[in-house]
Amino acid sequence: MEFAIVIILLFISMLAYFKIADKYNIIDKPNHRSAHTQITLRGGGIIFPMAFIIFCLFNLDKVIQSYWSFGLGLLAICTISFIDDVKTLSNRIRLSIHLISVILLLYFTGAFNLMPFWVWPILFVMIIGTLNAYNFMDGINGMTGVYSLVTLCSLAYINKNSIQFTDENFIIYPILACLVFLFFNFRKKAKCFAGDVGSMGIGFWVIGLITLLIMRTGEYKYILLLSIYGMEVVLTIIERILLKENIFEAHRRHLYQLFANERKTSHLMISSVYAVCQLFVNIFLIHSQLPVWAIILIIFIPAGGIYLALKWKLKKEYNL
Repeated sequence: MEFAIVIILLFISMLAYFKIADKYNIIDKPNHRSAHTQITLRGGGIIFPMAFIIFCLFNLDKVIQSYWSFGLGLLAICTISFIDDVKTLSNRIRLSIHLISVILLLYFTGAFNLMPFWVWPILFVMIIGTLNAYNFMDGINGMTGVYSLVTLCSLAYINKNSIQFTDENFIIYPILACLVFLFFNFRKKAKCFAGDVGSMGIGFWVIGLITLLIMRTGEYKYILLLSIYGMEVVLTIIERILLKENIFEAHRRHLYQLFANERKTSHLMISSVYAVCQLFVNIFLIHSQLPVWAIILIIFIPAGGIYLALKWKLKKEYNL
């Protein structure tokens, strides 16, 4: 019953936001790097901080006791991201808020107590880098929602069947938010896009859960629950460095962008393939008893080879 009420509240929140976005012209206009061609409402990812607010309503005691620091970090990064969706902010302001949010996230996961002082800067860089990778990969219909759904469901499975590292509802609520968001986004003509508030919001939640899992188990292999995104972003950055391009400027060199823009492959097909690939990785990761280095080799050698072969083929085919 609780989850049904949550879904209804999330739908109401989305429909109310659509009216606000339409009234104040919060839209995403296509540009030279876009994979879409029509003006679409932006910021639909506001559903993810809304999901946490609803989580607070149903779990106030737990939030006050354990989840307040996570909530402050999530709301801070979502607020600054939503403002950036509407009006471009300076990198200094955005990174300052990102840093504060990550500090709150690490406090929530207990990293400051469990990890030595010299590791903290590494964690900051890794988490902020992963958040931006989430943002980079949010470029076509369905990608953020379906990929996040696979990762969250994998975390829910681990929490229920392997080791309970957090409250079950803390994973279920973002899953419900993804499903509602996908109802409006997983379409040939999306009703809305996630915007920075969406990619940063759900990215922060997913990263928080993975970090919490790692801190509870000491198993760093769970970073690989985001391995497909990680591989794509890292290899694309290396490619741009080799081409002497500014890696901070907008581009269309991701493999999914080449398929969407040059090959004109269905956005929904591309998003589904990425999600299914990550699902296979997660199934292997969860059930494998191999050491981390072996798991990394088994995942990245074939995945990296396929990725590079596909990109080389597309670039050759379209003279890129």
